[in-house]
Amino acid sequence: MEIILGGVASISDEISWFKNEATVWGVDLASVSPLKANLEYHRFLRSFTEPEISYAVAVTTFWTIETVYQDSFGFCIQDGNKTPPELLGTCQRWGSAGFRQYCQSLQSIVDRCLANAPADAVQSAEEAFVRVLELEIGFWDMSSSRS
Repeated sequence: MEIILGGVASISDEISWFKNEATVWGVDLASVSPLKANLEYHRFLRSFTEPEISYAVAVTTFWTIETVYQDSFGFCIQDGNKTPPELLGTCQRWGSAGFRQYCQSLQSIVDRCLANAPADAVQSAEEAFVRVLELEIGFWDMSSSRS
């Protein structure tokens, strides 16, 4: 429980960090209109406020989102990668060994949860996992297009 609560508690810090980064990069958040990929991801995440969402699906989704960030940004800080210097701080934030350990702890929770979950919950968790990957692809594709 402490691991999940710690992740939720860090959201305020994450929002502050993103706001600061927007200022650094000259992005006026009040004037930004969400793109299709943002809206789809938002709609997906809002679905987790529905009472029928199982804990197994919710925790699997949370782990998947965090792990995508850790794997992606961890790759950027590996030796030999040509990450622009101005992005290294961002990459180190989510590519760090500490964040990797946090993601591994979440994975242990997911593994225990799914080991005891009914087949329909496991299926729903797998579907949520795939959907997160689809949404992440759309999200990151925004950086190269206006989708």
